Amino acid sequence: MTNRRAILSGSTFEEQIGYARAVVDGDWVHVSGTTGFDYATMTISDDVVEQAEQCLRNIGAALAEAGCGFSDVVRVRYLLPERDDFEPCWPVLRRAFGEVRPAATMMVVGLADPRMRIEIEVYARRTGLRIEAVDSEAMLEEWRFVHNAIVPPAAMSLDGARERLGRYRLENAYLGDVLVGCSTVRPPEGEQGVATVIARVLPEYRGRGFGAALYEKGLAHARVLGAEAVETCVLAANEDGLRFAEKRGFVEVERYVLDGETDLWIDLRLAVGGS
Repeated sequence: MTNRRAILSGSTFEEQIGYARAVVDGDWVHVSGTTGFDYATMTISDDVVEQAEQCLRNIGAALAEAGCGFSDVVRVRYLLPERDDFEPCWPVLRRAFGEVRPAATMMVVGLADPRMRIEIEVYARRTGLRIEAVDSEAMLEEWRFVHNAIVPPAAMSLDGARERLGRYRLENAYLGDVLVGCSTVRPPEGEQGVATVIARVLPEYRGRGFGAALYEKGLAHARVLGAEAVETCVLAANEDGLRFAEKRGFVEVERYVLDGETDLWIDLRLAVGGS
Protein backbone atom coordinates (compact mmCIF):
# COMPACT_ATOMS: atom_id res chain seq x y z
CA MET A 1 0.00 0.00 0.00
CA THR A 2 1.34 3.44 -0.90
CA ASN A 3 1.64 6.19 1.66
CA ARG A 4 -0.84 9.04 1.12
CA ARG A 5 -0.34 12.40 2.79
CA ALA A 6 -2.18 15.71 2.46
CA ILE A 7 -0.31 19.04 2.49
CA LEU A 8 -2.24 22.14 3.58
CA SER A 9 -1.17 25.72 2.87
CA GLY A 10 -3.45 27.65 5.20
CA SER A 11 -5.67 28.92 2.38
CA THR A 12 -9.22 29.53 3.60
CA PHE A 13 -10.47 27.98 0.35
CA GLU A 14 -9.02 24.60 1.35
CA GLU A 15 -11.03 24.59 4.57
CA GLN A 16 -14.23 26.00 3.05
CA ILE A 17 -14.31 23.70 0.03
CA GLY A 18 -12.58 20.64 1.50
CA TYR A 19 -9.35 19.91 -0.39
CA ALA A 20 -5.58 19.94 0.12
CA ARG A 21 -2.97 22.13 -1.56
CA ALA A 22 -1.17 18.94 -2.51
CA VAL A 23 -1.42 15.20 -2.00
CA VAL A 24 1.62 12.93 -1.79
CA ASP A 25 0.78 9.43 -3.03
CA GLY A 26 3.87 7.27 -3.03
CA ASP A 27 6.39 8.86 -5.38
CA TRP A 28 3.73 11.11 -6.95
CA VAL A 29 2.87 14.61 -5.81
CA HIS A 30 -0.39 16.13 -7.05
CA VAL A 31 -0.61 19.91 -6.53
CA SER A 32 -4.07 21.43 -6.74
CA GLY A 33 -4.85 24.30 -9.06
CA THR A 34 -3.08 27.16 -7.29
CA THR A 35 -3.81 30.86 -7.72
CA GLY A 36 -1.95 34.04 -6.88
CA PHE A 37 -3.28 34.53 -3.37
CA ASP A 38 -0.82 35.17 -0.56
CA TYR A 39 -2.26 32.62 1.83
CA ALA A 40 -0.84 34.33 4.90
CA THR A 41 -2.99 37.42 4.26
CA MET A 42 -5.49 36.04 1.70
CA THR A 43 -4.73 39.01 -0.56
CA ILE A 44 -4.06 38.95 -4.29
CA SER A 45 -2.37 41.37 -6.70
CA ASP A 46 -4.24 42.87 -9.66
CA ASP A 47 -1.23 42.17 -11.93
CA VAL A 48 -1.22 38.84 -13.76
CA VAL A 49 2.59 38.51 -13.71
CA GLU A 50 2.69 39.09 -9.97
CA GLN A 51 -0.08 36.53 -9.60
CA ALA A 52 1.98 34.03 -11.60
CA GLU A 53 4.98 34.65 -9.36
CA GLN A 54 2.85 34.09 -6.25
CA CYS A 55 1.35 30.93 -7.78
CA LEU A 56 4.86 29.54 -8.16
CA ARG A 57 5.84 30.55 -4.62
CA ASN A 58 2.78 28.71 -3.30
CA ILE A 59 3.49 25.66 -5.46
CA GLY A 60 7.19 25.69 -4.55
CA ALA A 61 6.36 25.65 -0.85
CA ALA A 62 4.00 22.68 -1.32
CA LEU A 63 6.56 20.77 -3.37
CA ALA A 64 9.27 21.45 -0.79
CA GLU A 65 7.05 20.13 1.99
CA ALA A 66 6.47 17.03 -0.15
CA GLY A 67 10.24 16.52 -0.39
CA CYS A 68 10.72 17.56 -4.01
CA GLY A 69 10.85 20.67 -6.20
CA PHE A 70 10.21 22.17 -9.63
CA SER A 71 12.89 19.89 -11.06
CA ASP A 72 10.57 16.94 -10.33
CA VAL A 73 7.54 18.36 -12.16
CA VAL A 74 6.42 16.20 -15.10
CA ARG A 75 3.20 18.03 -16.09
CA VAL A 76 1.91 21.56 -15.66
CA ARG A 77 -1.48 23.02 -16.58
CA TYR A 78 -2.11 26.77 -16.94
CA LEU A 79 -5.67 28.08 -16.61
CA LEU A 80 -6.44 31.70 -17.54
CA PRO A 81 -9.68 33.60 -18.19
CA GLU A 82 -7.94 35.81 -20.78
CA ARG A 83 -5.61 34.30 -23.42
CA ASP A 84 -3.77 37.63 -23.82
CA ASP A 85 -2.60 37.37 -20.19
CA PHE A 86 -0.57 34.24 -20.88
CA GLU A 87 2.38 35.58 -22.86
CA PRO A 88 3.36 38.27 -20.28
CA CYS A 89 3.82 35.41 -17.78
CA TRP A 90 6.19 33.41 -19.98
CA PRO A 91 9.47 34.76 -18.50
CA VAL A 92 8.30 33.88 -14.97
CA LEU A 93 7.19 30.41 -16.02
CA ARG A 94 10.40 29.79 -17.94
CA ARG A 95 12.50 30.54 -14.84
CA ALA A 96 10.70 27.73 -13.03
CA PHE A 97 10.36 25.19 -15.83
CA GLY A 98 12.80 26.16 -18.61
CA GLU A 99 15.34 23.49 -17.69
CA VAL A 100 12.80 20.90 -16.56
CA ARG A 101 10.61 21.03 -19.70
CA PRO A 102 7.51 19.31 -18.29
CA ALA A 103 4.53 18.45 -20.48
CA ALA A 104 2.25 21.50 -20.44
CA THR A 105 -1.25 22.63 -21.39
CA MET A 106 -2.75 26.13 -21.42
CA MET A 107 -6.54 26.47 -21.27
CA VAL A 108 -8.79 29.53 -21.42
CA VAL A 109 -11.43 29.00 -18.76
CA GLY A 110 -13.45 30.84 -16.16
CA LEU A 111 -11.99 30.86 -12.65
CA ALA A 112 -13.82 30.82 -9.32
CA ASP A 113 -13.11 34.44 -8.34
CA PRO A 114 -13.00 37.40 -10.77
CA ARG A 115 -9.79 38.58 -9.09
CA MET A 116 -8.00 35.42 -10.22
CA ARG A 117 -6.17 35.89 -13.52
CA ILE A 118 -4.11 32.68 -13.60
CA GLU A 119 -4.23 29.27 -11.94
CA ILE A 120 -1.44 26.68 -12.17
CA GLU A 121 -1.67 22.96 -11.46
CA VAL A 122 1.32 20.59 -11.44
CA TYR A 123 2.13 16.92 -11.07
CA ALA A 124 5.55 15.86 -9.83
CA ARG A 125 7.34 12.58 -9.32
CA ARG A 126 9.86 12.43 -6.53
CA THR A 127 13.30 11.23 -7.57
CA GLY A 128 14.03 9.42 -4.35
CA LEU A 129 16.03 12.37 -3.05
CA ARG A 130 15.67 12.93 0.68
CA ILE A 131 16.39 16.35 2.16
CA GLU A 132 16.63 16.33 5.95
CA ALA A 133 17.51 18.89 8.59
CA VAL A 134 20.83 18.25 10.31
CA ASP A 135 19.99 17.01 13.81
CA SER A 136 22.92 14.85 14.91
CA GLU A 137 26.71 14.89 15.09
CA ALA A 138 26.88 12.29 12.31
CA MET A 139 24.73 14.42 10.00
CA LEU A 140 26.72 17.52 10.92
CA GLU A 141 29.92 15.74 9.94
CA GLU A 142 28.32 14.84 6.61
CA TRP A 143 27.23 18.45 6.07
CA ARG A 144 30.79 19.59 6.85
CA PHE A 145 32.22 17.04 4.40
CA VAL A 146 30.15 18.44 1.49
CA HIS A 147 30.81 22.05 2.51
CA ASN A 148 34.56 21.50 2.62
CA ALA A 149 34.59 19.52 -0.63
CA ILE A 150 32.79 22.33 -2.50
CA VAL A 151 34.53 25.32 -0.90
CA PRO A 152 37.95 24.12 0.32
CA PRO A 153 39.21 27.70 0.84
CA ALA A 154 36.55 28.03 3.56
CA ALA A 155 37.09 24.57 5.06
CA MET A 156 35.34 24.39 8.41
CA SER A 157 36.18 22.56 11.62
CA LEU A 158 33.57 20.50 13.41
CA ASP A 159 33.37 23.16 16.13
CA GLY A 160 32.79 25.77 13.44
CA ALA A 161 30.00 23.65 11.95
CA ARG A 162 28.42 23.27 15.40
CA GLU A 163 28.43 27.04 15.81
CA ARG A 164 26.80 27.45 12.41
CA LEU A 165 24.13 24.88 13.25
CA GLY A 166 23.19 27.00 16.24
CA ARG A 167 22.45 30.02 14.02
CA TYR A 168 21.37 28.66 10.63
CA ARG A 169 19.24 25.89 9.17
CA LEU A 170 21.49 23.18 7.76
CA GLU A 171 20.19 20.32 5.64
CA ASN A 172 21.66 17.27 3.92
CA ALA A 173 20.46 15.63 0.71
CA TYR A 174 20.58 11.84 0.22
CA LEU A 175 19.84 9.64 -2.78
CA GLY A 176 18.76 6.55 -0.94
CA ASP A 177 21.42 6.37 1.76
CA VAL A 178 24.09 8.13 -0.31
CA LEU A 179 25.05 11.69 0.63
CA VAL A 180 24.86 13.93 -2.44
CA GLY A 181 24.69 17.51 -1.15
CA CYS A 182 23.86 19.98 1.58
CA SER A 183 22.37 23.43 2.07
CA THR A 184 22.49 26.43 4.38
CA VAL A 185 19.74 28.96 5.09
CA ARG A 186 20.71 32.06 7.02
CA PRO A 187 17.66 33.85 8.50
CA PRO A 188 16.73 37.34 7.22
CA GLU A 189 18.95 40.13 8.50
CA GLY A 190 18.99 43.93 8.34
CA GLU A 191 16.30 46.40 7.40
CA GLN A 192 15.94 44.80 3.96
CA GLY A 193 15.25 41.37 5.44
CA VAL A 194 17.89 39.58 3.36
CA ALA A 195 18.21 35.83 3.84
CA THR A 196 21.01 33.70 2.39
CA VAL A 197 20.33 30.37 0.68
CA ILE A 198 23.26 28.21 -0.43
CA ALA A 199 22.86 24.80 -2.12
CA ARG A 200 25.86 22.51 -2.66
CA VAL A 201 26.00 19.27 -4.64
CA LEU A 202 29.00 16.98 -4.92
CA PRO A 203 30.42 17.09 -8.48
CA GLU A 204 29.58 13.49 -9.36
CA TYR A 205 25.88 14.09 -8.65
CA ARG A 206 25.39 17.37 -10.52
CA GLY A 207 23.06 17.79 -13.48
CA ARG A 208 20.32 15.62 -11.98
CA GLY A 209 18.15 18.30 -10.36
CA PHE A 210 19.43 17.77 -6.81
CA GLY A 211 20.77 21.31 -6.49
CA ALA A 212 17.43 22.72 -7.65
CA ALA A 213 15.57 20.65 -5.06
CA LEU A 214 17.91 21.80 -2.28
CA TYR A 215 17.67 25.40 -3.42
CA GLU A 216 13.87 25.39 -3.70
CA LYS A 217 13.44 23.87 -0.25
CA GLY A 218 15.85 26.40 1.24
CA LEU A 219 14.11 29.25 -0.59
CA ALA A 220 10.71 28.14 0.72
CA HIS A 221 12.10 28.11 4.27
CA ALA A 222 13.59 31.60 3.82
CA ARG A 223 10.21 32.90 2.72
CA VAL A 224 8.51 31.31 5.72
CA LEU A 225 10.98 33.24 7.87
CA GLY A 226 9.82 36.46 6.18
CA ALA A 227 12.70 37.12 3.79
CA GLU A 228 12.18 40.18 1.59
CA ALA A 229 15.17 39.28 -0.60
CA VAL A 230 17.51 36.32 -0.95
CA GLU A 231 21.25 36.18 -1.53
CA THR A 232 23.66 33.39 -2.27
CA CYS A 233 27.44 33.22 -2.18
CA VAL A 234 29.63 31.35 -4.68
CA LEU A 235 33.36 30.79 -4.93
CA ALA A 236 34.31 32.34 -8.28
CA ALA A 237 36.28 29.22 -9.20
CA ASN A 238 33.09 27.14 -8.83
CA GLU A 239 31.81 27.71 -12.38
CA ASP A 240 29.02 25.15 -12.02
CA GLY A 241 27.72 26.92 -8.92
CA LEU A 242 27.86 30.31 -10.61
CA ARG A 243 25.93 29.07 -13.65
CA PHE A 244 23.37 27.42 -11.37
CA ALA A 245 22.74 30.71 -9.51
CA GLU A 246 22.52 32.83 -12.66
CA LYS A 247 20.04 30.44 -14.31
CA ARG A 248 17.75 30.93 -11.33
CA GLY A 249 17.72 34.69 -11.66
CA PHE A 250 20.47 35.65 -9.24
CA VAL A 251 22.37 38.79 -10.21
CA GLU A 252 25.90 39.58 -9.07
CA VAL A 253 26.09 42.34 -6.46
CA GLU A 254 29.66 42.12 -5.17
CA ARG A 255 33.05 40.46 -5.71
CA TYR A 256 35.59 40.37 -2.92
CA VAL A 257 38.63 38.67 -1.43
CA LEU A 258 38.65 38.03 2.31
CA ASP A 259 41.47 39.52 4.36
CA GLY A 260 44.59 37.40 4.20
CA GLU A 261 43.22 35.19 1.40
CA THR A 262 43.51 35.09 -2.39
CA ASP A 263 40.27 33.36 -3.42
CA LEU A 264 37.61 35.46 -5.12
CA TRP A 265 34.03 35.24 -3.82
CA ILE A 266 30.83 36.46 -5.52
CA ASP A 267 27.65 37.55 -3.75
CA LEU A 268 24.46 37.39 -5.82
CA ARG A 269 20.94 38.55 -5.02
CA LEU A 270 17.45 37.41 -6.03
CA ALA A 271 14.33 39.48 -5.43
CA VAL A 272 11.87 37.45 -3.38
CA GLY A 273 9.56 37.23 -6.38
CA GLY A 274 12.12 35.15 -8.28
CA SER A 275 11.61 31.47 -8.77
